[in-house]
Amino acid sequence: MSDTVGAGGPAGRGAPVERLAADVADVVREEVRAVRAQLTDAARPAGVGFLLLAAAGGCVVLGIGAASTTTLRMLEAMLPRRMAAAGLTAGYLAAAVFLGGLGLQRLRTAGGSSARLADQVGNAVSSTAGRVMPAGTSAARDGWER
Repeated sequence: MSDTVGAGGPAGRGAPVERLAADVADVVREEVRAVRAQLTDAARPAGVGFLLLAAAGGCVVLGIGAASTTTLRMLEAMLPRRMAAAGLTAGYLAAAVFLGGLGLQRLRTAGGSSARLADQVGNAVSSTAGRVMPAGTSAARDGWER
């Protein structure tokens, strides 16, 4: 053996520790590669699944839009155009108010943070409606006068 002094002390003394550290580092690298490969293999099908779900959601939105247009055209066959549009809009708003009210009621029933969230949402909706309703009424009045 030589008497050269390295980072770990005399040669031969630090070498086993350095080899052990290098071996541990190699094992960790191999394990990280294996886990990365497993995650990639698992994420690939899930990614395709999420993409397909997003595409299905887009088709649902388009379908709802087409159904709304069809309903509007059917109403226009029976009512003046503006009345049909106003009726459909009123129907959507009534459904939104009804469903939103049911949702807020369920949140309040759940209690705790859900009830606080329901109160915050209810207050925000009331505040917004208080500002929007006068403007909407004015716009509707102007539309009927034309």
